[in-house]
Amino acid sequence: MSVDVLNETPVEIDAVEFAELGRFVLDCLNVHPLAELVISFVDAGVMSELHERFLDEPGPTDVMSFPMDELRPGAADRPSANGILGDVVICPEVAARQAKDFGHSLMDEMLVLATHGILHLLGFDHATAAEREEMFALQRKLVLAFLAGR
Repeated sequence: MSVDVLNETPVEIDAVEFAELGRFVLDCLNVHPLAELVISFVDAGVMSELHERFLDEPGPTDVMSFPMDELRPGAADRPSANGILGDVVICPEVAARQAKDFGHSLMDEMLVLATHGILHLLGFDHATAAEREEMFALQRKLVLAFLAGR
């Protein structure tokens, strides 16, 4: 599984930690072992441009996902198709504000956001109450399992 981590910000990012998180989440969801994922960290200006360009929303947001091959979770006996999962883009500046509001560390917030973004790449959404419940329960389970294994 290829997980590349790119940091275009002055914020110190533990690239190994995020690559391990990406592999952990993809393994848990039975994504093909040769699938590719990129997790990027960008400043608020870049995130604002992406947010406005792709979602027609002003200002920066915390995380955006850009799927490529529309891979979906597989099963233990039948992994997903091989391909490029896509890109998750995180803005540490927005994440820092959220971390403060939620009372946890910036690193923990960015791990949650990375997991959230990966789930979006795999087709999960939170447009309805039922989708939201499913996605956020899975997100919580994955992050807690990853942190417990550190």
